[in-house]
Amino acid sequence: MDIYFSPLACSMASRIVVYEAGGEATFHRVDTRAGRTADGADYTKINPKGLVPALRNEEGQVLTENAAILQYLGERYPEANLVPTGFDRALLQQWLSFIGTEIHTGVFHPLFVPAAGPETKAFAREEAGKRLTYLDAHLTGREWLLDHFTVADAYLAVVMNWAQFVNLDLAPYPGIQAFLDRAKARPSVAKAMGEELALRQAA
Repeated sequence: MDIYFSPLACSMASRIVVYEAGGEATFHRVDTRAGRTADGADYTKINPKGLVPALRNEEGQVLTENAAILQYLGERYPEANLVPTGFDRALLQQWLSFIGTEIHTGVFHPLFVPAAGPETKAFAREEAGKRLTYLDAHLTGREWLLDHFTVADAYLAVVMNWAQFVNLDLAPYPGIQAFLDRAKARPSVAKAMGEELALRQAA
């Protein structure tokens, strides 16, 4: 199984899930600006969107979009219990959607994009307050988004880790900060973050 990633991007959630499940994968670094893998291959032939993550299984089938890949990985390793069933599965999808649209795209994307002007960035920070207040209320008094660690927590840990890179203060959100601290202390998260931080710093 091949997983295509960029250091500390949302694709790191896939690495966390593989480590959490005790699985195996070959990770291929991608320069999304150049559209090339580390060995110089044209990444758009794997994912025409040019974005990470992408996953190619042993049968050569390619899957893109973070939420889809995380659920596939969770189902691939059922013994790890990273993807629940029944109504909790719907709740998992709810949180994956919220993280992907409201937090990842709605809050952090404008703060990272150089082309986004000051007004756009100011608006994103204002909107962040509403979304993070909602998330903080849910996390206050609980360890994880559901009743145990799931693929959604892996995704949320990656996204909230970005706060340090855009000077987004998490002090007003103690529930989120406590969640992030717990996640970073988890062996799978600590290993993935350590490896990808080293790769980013070495670039």
